Parts: sequence; structure tokens; C-alpha cells
Amino acid sequence: MLEDYIKQLKPLVLNLFSQDFSGHDISHLERTMNIALLLNKYEGGDRIVIGISAFLHDIHRIMQNESGKFVSPKDSLIKVKEILDTIDLEQEKVDKILHSIEYHEVYNWNNPQNQEEDINTLILQDADNLDAIGAIGIGRSFSYGGAHKVPMYDNSLPLENYQNYAEENGNDASTIHHFYHKLFKLCDNMNTNKAKELALERTEFMKKFVDEFFKEWNGEK
Repeated sequence: MLEDYIKQLKPLVLNLFSQDFSGHDISHLERTMNIALLLNKYEGGDRIVIGISAFLHDIHRIMQNESGKFVSPKDSLIKVKEILDTIDLEQEKVDKILHSIEYHEVYNWNNPQNQEEDINTLILQDADNLDAIGAIGIGRSFSYGGAHKVPMYDNSLPLENYQNYAEENGNDASTIHHFYHKLFKLCDNMNTNKAKELALERTEFMKKFVDEFFKEWNGEK
């Protein structure tokens, strides 16, 4: 059943994301969905809600590209609802999908009171964050930086451990700064046990990459 829904939605989503070169493209949506469905096998939840919410979770990114201003996931819900109206889906599932999308970027490390309990939303958060780290995460980070004119690295600015991360704060000083600002934090902030397990290996890979980056940047090898 989920596969039938995705087949119906895919032409609309392909059209919306065809011009994205920032790492928030159709391949990201499909990977996030596949990761979410993997987590679903271990952690439970509603497979249809998880799959569709993962496939539609970044509509706000397209709206943001079009407007040139920050757009939150909540701001995209009207557009998401319009897309969901093209398939025959019961209202209860529509409501759950909209909830997951609205809260998928609400990180607990920004505000300890943000204690999301819905397993579908927790899985979407984890799947989206898993695709932001590891080898894919490295590639996506530099794609995003290039698309938004963010330099690879600026060694004139300290790599302090930032205390808070929020999407609306804008771009980091460099792509390498983004690893310290957000990506290295994600492993410790996964919600589900399976995601924590997967995140460990991806994070170690990123740390090795950054170590190698600095050695080459500094002319040490």
C-alpha cells in the first residue's frame, strides 16, 4: 500500500525538487524514506505515516529557495496537505503525517522541554539526521555550501563548540564549521536505539574525514 502511495506522489515531488542542488533533492527524500522504513522495522510506528512523511518532509526547503527567506516545516503544511489531497488517504493518517513533518526539525538539544513522544516523528527526525552524517552527509554538506556560497573552511574563525543549533540562524561560517555546529552533535541526539547504533559508525567516518581535511589544509601531507 505504501508503495502505491509513493508511486502516485513521486511525479509531483520530482517536479518540485528537480532544480534543487543543495543536497535536499529527490535522492535525499528517497534515502530518508528508506532509512525511516528500516528504523520502523526495529522501533515500530505506522509504516505508511513514516514513509510518506519522510518522502514529503522537505517541502519547506523548496519554498525557502523560492522565497529567499527562512521557511519552517510548519509553514509548509498547507502545501503538504495539497499534495496529500491527491491521494486517497484517511484523515487520521494525514494528520499524523502533518504532525511528523511539522516537528521533524525540533531538536531537543535546543530546548529540553521539546520532548516529542510520537514514534513516527522520532523516526523521521532520526532518518533525516542519519542522512546528514557519514559519507553521504559529507557530500551533502559541501553541495549545500556550494549552492549557498558558503566557503569550505575559514581558518580565521575559531571552531568553538556552539551551544545551540537552529536552522533559522542562517548558514555557518564554513562547511567545516557546520560539522562542529551540528553534524558531530547528531549522534548523541538520536532518538531510537537503532539510529544511535547507525549514527556511531557514520560519525566516526566524518571525524576521520575532518582530521584528514585539516592535515591536507595545513600542508602536513
